[in-house]
Amino acid sequence: MSETVKMGIIGVGNMGSAHAKSLFSGNIQGMELAAVCDIAEGKRKWAAENLPGVPCFADYHEMLESGLCTAILIATPHYLHPVIAVEGFAKGLHVLTEKPAGVYTKAVREMNEAAKNSGKVFGIMYNQRTNPKFQKMREIVQSGALGELKRCVWIITNWYRTQAYFDSGTWRATWAGEGGGVLANQCPHNLDLWQWIFGMPNKITGHCKYGRWHNIEVEDDVTAYAEYANGATGVFITTTGECPGTNRLEISGDRGKLVWEDGKLLHWKLEVPEREFCFTSKEGFAQPPMTVEEIECDNVELGHNGILQNFANAVLYGEPLLAPGYEGINGLSISNAIHLSDWTGEPQSIPVDEEKFLALLNERRATSKVKDAVDDGKIADLSGTYNDRWKVR
Repeated sequence: MSETVKMGIIGVGNMGSAHAKSLFSGNIQGMELAAVCDIAEGKRKWAAENLPGVPCFADYHEMLESGLCTAILIATPHYLHPVIAVEGFAKGLHVLTEKPAGVYTKAVREMNEAAKNSGKVFGIMYNQRTNPKFQKMREIVQSGALGELKRCVWIITNWYRTQAYFDSGTWRATWAGEGGGVLANQCPHNLDLWQWIFGMPNKITGHCKYGRWHNIEVEDDVTAYAEYANGATGVFITTTGECPGTNRLEISGDRGKLVWEDGKLLHWKLEVPEREFCFTSKEGFAQPPMTVEEIECDNVELGHNGILQNFANAVLYGEPLLAPGYEGINGLSISNAIHLSDWTGEPQSIPVDEEKFLALLNERRATSKVKDAVDDGKIADLSGTYNDRWKVR
């Protein structure tokens, strides 16, 4: 086996360029930047200037055929993620895709099947899974320390974006180019963490506002209600049109509560399970005795580089993936269910009716207006360091 993973990056826009610079700088042990690809001449010019000596392609098919790569990282617009991944697996390459896994679950399911048949390593850039606080929340929930789960509420309204942001790319905020709005662009990490920590719901009722706060055709304001097999419920509220916003994740169970906000994680512990206390207490306004502690985590959030390093280790040494590509369908299933519920006015079971979803999505794509391209070769300044871009406060 090769001592290094020879990574080819397809798409060197905002995220692809950041990954490319990180690899070019030698930040990932056992992984080297073997090639890059972009259809935009300006982006290729940027690559030539900033990644000297790295082969650059205009056509990803040529890069896949070049023999330069043993793995690819897909950082293109969303619809292409499954398409390119399937081709990569067919060429015998390992695949790491940016989020989201795709736009609709039918394509992602086909991508997962191609990955399975190939036997290659398949990962997704869910860098927030490297956050030690989210890891701790998952550990506490899955250990049963919260008891029977009751409710999960995530208010994530600090994804504020200006009109200039949406005007910065031809594909942004269009059904044909992006396949959705805040659910498809900003929230894949949140949707993934929701199900990763709390579990997958079995029914969703969604309400979306399209172009409510911006001159766009997709959703920029969402409220969703989730139901679980055990009777637990969830609420997910998000928007790109609210300032100042809130980022608060609260999980309640029979034996306590977890709250993550402003980077702090608090854990309330009930000495007696709430259900037991409710029916044994003789006092009408009593509460079970409880304690609260702030949970500190020593390990550092590794972010995007953590996922890249984990992927390299998986290819070279068989290390388990923190974010397997197969799991990308989970958050997307929630997103598709929210959209389909809003489009039909009815609650939707998960998994959704994939053919129905695709038919209604295609109706919107047919009238979508993708903006004219402006290829100036500029890479947007997303502010912050490579590993903390997601921290929107």
